[in-house]
Amino acid sequence: MDKKTPYRLTVPLNALRAFEAAARHLSIKEAALELGVTPSAVSHQLRGLEDSLGLTLMRRVGPALELTEAGARLAPDLTAGFAQIVEAVGGLKHDRASGPLRLSMLPTFAAHWLSPRLTRYPFERAGFDLLISTTQEAVDLSSGVADVAVRHGTGAWEGTRADLLFDETVGLFGMPALAGLPPDEMRARIAGMTLFLSQYRKENFARWNATLPGGPIRPAAVMRVDSSGLALRAAMDGAGVALAGVEIADFDAATGRLAELFTHRVHTGGGYYLVYPEALARDRRVRNLSRWITGAAGRPVGA
Repeated sequence: MDKKTPYRLTVPLNALRAFEAAARHLSIKEAALELGVTPSAVSHQLRGLEDSLGLTLMRRVGPALELTEAGARLAPDLTAGFAQIVEAVGGLKHDRASGPLRLSMLPTFAAHWLSPRLTRYPFERAGFDLLISTTQEAVDLSSGVADVAVRHGTGAWEGTRADLLFDETVGLFGMPALAGLPPDEMRARIAGMTLFLSQYRKENFARWNATLPGGPIRPAAVMRVDSSGLALRAAMDGAGVALAGVEIADFDAATGRLAELFTHRVHTGGGYYLVYPEALARDRRVRNLSRWITGAAGRPVGA
């Protein structure tokens, strides 16, 4: 058997709201002010409700309104029901406004850019709590999965605001020992190594390599991986070299785990942005995060 919805309304919800407000105030005018509509709109809703039920719910006695027996039975239950709805919705809004800000981002950004900077994040201050999740997909911020996200792109996502963190350039990275070799010897060593390349970086590498002063490099093999984070990890482990975002790899380079092998860089045409719905633009937690993360992006690594 098909399951039926247990609470299927047979009359318009707006009509019930109009009647409940009018019954509480015993005034069409006051009900209209509360609901933000015209008195004629409230009267229209009441007539429609009475027609649907086949009952008279209110009547005018001289200048005043009074409830009929049917109206007097219906009004208290509607008031209690709408109060419960308001309480439930208000509870959700309070939990969201006072709870941790849910932040979604790419795994590479989280591991290589954000994580080293979290030592400076003011977790001890009210309104700065975070719940961080990572995914390769751009989460739908209207679905409730996350409140805000760090995304890679051009900053144009419909229905959202996007605060630029930094424009992106790419370069070639490897073990620091490689960077200390004479240029010809370094190129010869790269020719016997594997290039680890994110599946999203194919065009970036082609442009970087085609414009490399002194001619393109020719690695022994190219290993496609699902993220620049994995490519950087392989380079740090000495398995080969990696093309990656310079800004993403800056901490690993500054701490000596990686070295940029050439001074040559190219812009990707995109950048990293903090993205959030227009409705959250005034949320204190979003403003706090935006100020902190854009400030961190504007400072030298380690500062």
